[in-house]
Amino acid sequence: MFKKILVIVAFSFITQILFAQKQKFDVQGKAGCRGIMPENTVEGMIKALELGVTTLEMDVVITKDKQVILSQEPYFNNEISLTPKGKPISFKDQKNYNIYKMNYAEVKQFDVGSKIHPRYPGQMKFKAYKPLLSEVIDEVEKYVKENKLPKPLYSIKTRTIPNGDNEFHPEPAEFVDLIMEVVDGKKVTKRVIIESFDMRSLQYLHIKYPKVKTALLIDEKESMEDYVEKLGFTPTIYGPPSILVGKGLVDRCHKMGIKIIPWTVNTVKDIRYFISLGVDGIVTDYPNLMDQLKK
Repeated sequence: MFKKILVIVAFSFITQILFAQKQKFDVQGKAGCRGIMPENTVEGMIKALELGVTTLEMDVVITKDKQVILSQEPYFNNEISLTPKGKPISFKDQKNYNIYKMNYAEVKQFDVGSKIHPRYPGQMKFKAYKPLLSEVIDEVEKYVKENKLPKPLYSIKTRTIPNGDNEFHPEPAEFVDLIMEVVDGKKVTKRVIIESFDMRSLQYLHIKYPKVKTALLIDEKESMEDYVEKLGFTPTIYGPPSILVGKGLVDRCHKMGIKIIPWTVNTVKDIRYFISLGVDGIVTDYPNLMDQLKK
């Protein structure tokens, strides 16, 4: 009897995985594949493609000379950054290295790949810089063409907060316009998702670029319906932290025609669990975990 139960459970997991694949389950590599390679780097994005991600999730900020670059923060985070002279940056001083106050030529001199990451000690280490969004798109499109891989989606996160306007970044309208200038110029607009915790970015995007996909990110326990009501339109994707996701939330999103993609899902057990709930994808620091689902 026990063996029979194990067979049924194993079959259920396999069925869930096959269903997810059939439904084009969206595997989003957080900042490329942050658990494996330095975040928001060209190398990290290429590695994520090698690991089979369907969407490249990335964060962008704006430099003083209005360049759109990949970065989790609008300053040089002490956890990952070394100055052009190879010196570490302290937590106390990190916000003094404000990217919005630097031209890109200066930004590019900082090393964001060599320092051991305290939360991801297994990352491959090498000297790396914060790349232009345009460069990332060029390298990704070249790589998938040369290797005959499916073209990925680009989920681009605006790193804005209201009290950061004109200090750490431009106001949302300008920020979004600068992103769209790049993606339109690279002719990848149909494969772009603009995601944000800051509703102002998505609201402006929805008015000026209504055909572009949107992902509303949230990190608090307010109801999904309340968030969508505040947003003022139905987003393409709802992105809550994984801890807030249950079957009821998945069903309510789908009833409203919204995809749900939780973040950040970093174990095989949790991936299986969320697939069983019927989510449309996951954001993960370790996209290599997807191969383990078949074992």
